Amino acid sequence: MGTVVLIYLTKHLNKYCMSQMVNEFNDYRTRMNEVILSKNNLVMKRFWSLDNQAYAEGALPTKTKELMGLVASMVLRCDDCIKYHLGKCHELQCTTDEIYEVFSIANLVGGSIVIPHTRRAAEFWEELNH
Repeated sequence: MGTVVLIYLTKHLNKYCMSQMVNEFNDYRTRMNEVILSKNNLVMKRFWSLDNQAYAEGALPTKTKELMGLVASMVLRCDDCIKYHLGKCHELQCTTDEIYEVFSIANLVGGSIVIPHTRRAAEFWEELNH
């Protein structure tokens, strides 16, 4: 009986910790974006506006653009960017198979130096899906 309770608690604690990791990233990003935008720097505001416009529906669907953004972020080795694009891909209902194809392309293009970022990306994707 004690083992069953331990397994149950471990499973639910892992769910809490996983969502906590995602929440901490999103909260930090939101908070710091507010700080940066509050400084009213025109170049930064225009850059962020352009970024939002680039990912809007167009000749390429938004989902495709987010998957491309994920590949670029992995090759550039930007963990925050990777998490952001994984979150967007999750919102757009990308499948795990689609995400792992992105991982494979990123590793092919970026080389073995991308592997540690793939591990962290896989961990974050798992957390998004729990």
